[in-house]
Amino acid sequence: MKKVTYRNQISSFLGLFLVAIMLLPVSLTAQDQAAGDPAKGKQLFNQNCAACHALNRKMTGPALAGVTARYDGDKEWLYAWIKNSQSLIKAGDERALAIYNEYNGAAMTAFPTLSNADIDNILAYTDAPAPAPAAATTAATAAAPAAATSGITNEVILGALLLVFGLLVVMLFLVNKTLRSIAAANGVVYEKDAQEKRMPIWLAFAKNQFLVLVTVIILLLSSAYFVYGYLMQIGIDQGYAPVQPIHYSHKIHAGDNKIECTYCHSSARVSKHSGIPSLNICMNCHKSIYEYKGNPEGPSQEDLANGYTNEFYTKEIKKLYKAVGWDEENQQYTGESQPVEWVRIHNLPDFAYFNHAQHVSVAGVQCQTCHGPVEEMEIMYQYSPLTMGWCINCHRETNVKVEGNAYYDKIHEALSKKYGVEKLTAAQMGGLECGKCHY
Repeated sequence: MKKVTYRNQISSFLGLFLVAIMLLPVSLTAQDQAAGDPAKGKQLFNQNCAACHALNRKMTGPALAGVTARYDGDKEWLYAWIKNSQSLIKAGDERALAIYNEYNGAAMTAFPTLSNADIDNILAYTDAPAPAPAAATTAATAAAPAAATSGITNEVILGALLLVFGLLVVMLFLVNKTLRSIAAANGVVYEKDAQEKRMPIWLAFAKNQFLVLVTVIILLLSSAYFVYGYLMQIGIDQGYAPVQPIHYSHKIHAGDNKIECTYCHSSARVSKHSGIPSLNICMNCHKSIYEYKGNPEGPSQEDLANGYTNEFYTKEIKKLYKAVGWDEENQQYTGESQPVEWVRIHNLPDFAYFNHAQHVSVAGVQCQTCHGPVEEMEIMYQYSPLTMGWCINCHRETNVKVEGNAYYDKIHEALSKKYGVEKLTAAQMGGLECGKCHY
């Protein structure tokens, strides 16, 4: 029987091909695992690296986008640098010394707890291509037709109402004309002048002295009421919301980010005035926050309608950098600062004394009591009238906190007996004396 050698060769080839196909997913899986997970890397980057590094911008440290390729894929060196950069610097490593000298001897924080797998995940995130910023554009595009549709609808409704009103006027005119024609055809004649000429109403009113007297009294009282109301509003700026040279959103800082009021207005705890925060306080955070990213789902429809987009807030951050003279590319101050001419919102008369420390630190009054829901204000405005009557009512309704305060023990006991109460209001403790606020 004749042997067919090529069949054995084909069988061997098919066997090797099947083995290769079976091993291919395993090798790909191992390769993917070695490459790292960008999603996990992003989380690790935000937790450990974002305070000093950005992907595409120099901060306290270098930009990290494409860092693996920048060092020729030498991951072993990157492992050693991230876990303990000082050991490489002391050993005289050229690349380590170059980075150390470039950033003026600023030592990188060591991360010995990060495993090689964690670093692989971080490197996978830094090496991944940047996604296109389509979310904000899509949201803005979607919001624009909605706003345009709303505007067109209102205009159409207004135009339709005006058209209906015009048609009614024309119809009434035609009906009147038709009725006059019918009356004229039937011999009905309208006399322009009555046989007996009546006295004009204004003349009859002028001859009635009682009506004239009553009308004059009513006019005088009404005028006095409106003049008094107008004069009482002088110096009361409730609702005043000026446009500031740099837009600052209390809604984002105090609301979304939960920053305490006294972190920025620190003098409110120890001083008469709450003070205008120094721009250095802003730079505590904004050295790293150089652009506003906002909600990952994009700005809300309300924010888009008011023009509060991510680009708007980013431009305001650039105004801050210009004011303090901050070079965001080189991460250093240039010394070319500019004053910011903030517009004051809350202002009391010079003859009225108010101490923030007395109310904030001693009395424990919340900032929102006087300034309203600051955490909801996109634009800061004067919430309360700040009138004398408003202050007096607060003193009459607010109990003094005397627990644990030995200063109040004796006077509280005496005044409690005098007024027959267990808790004293600020008014009962002398809070209505003129000299407390005017001297």
